[in-house]
Amino acid sequence: MTNLPPIQTIFVPQGAEYKAVCRGLSHITSSTPTVVAIPIGMKPLTKYLQQWQTDKCFQNDSQPRVLIMGICGSLSKCYAVGDIVLYQSCVYQKQVRECDRIFTTQLHSRLSDKITLVNALSCDRVIWSAAEKLHLGETLGTDVVDMEGFAALEFFNGSGVAVAMLRVVSDDSGHDIPDLTPAINPDGSLQPLKLAMILLQQPIATTRLIRGSLTGLKVLEQVTNLLFSSYKLE
Repeated sequence: MTNLPPIQTIFVPQGAEYKAVCRGLSHITSSTPTVVAIPIGMKPLTKYLQQWQTDKCFQNDSQPRVLIMGICGSLSKCYAVGDIVLYQSCVYQKQVRECDRIFTTQLHSRLSDKITLVNALSCDRVIWSAAEKLHLGETLGTDVVDMEGFAALEFFNGSGVAVAMLRVVSDDSGHDIPDLTPAINPDGSLQPLKLAMILLQQPIATTRLIRGSLTGLKVLEQVTNLLFSSYKLE
């Protein structure tokens, strides 16, 4: 594995994904980046980032770098639960935003035998239907889907901050999952009671979702640990 350049901050969706990344870093004795829990969804993330003090966090860094981590859904039969993917770009409503090429290449070089380069779709709702997953993947030429990637690139690309995105697939393209969109609050948090009701209504899809999420989160923890082992924050 090649050495990583300095990474100041890791952004991870709040909840289980954030906890998985923190666990991956917990056994590393050297200095590690700051891990920040972000809200779910593009509008909540945009609002959050507008309030976030980027100048204060990066004022001493000539080349600030942000890594977005988390889980994602597959839009292609090529990507299964547990696969690690590194974004090249994000699409939203026919707009495309690119990840930083140099930063992405450096990450790929460090984990090249374990990750795949992909193009992602960002949505403001959960893509739960297998039919829609495959349709979106084929028509838009995208491989995976998330709810934050485009918003992060839109915010940071104009501010001189290099952004890379590393995620783990937690649901495949061949099966439906429960539609969790109604359980997401406008501020990007989850409504526990509403979430429980949705999951109880679809036991088979829920079981599949939970299994996939547990696998994805475990791999996310492992790749975080591997990525930052022997890492030195300069």
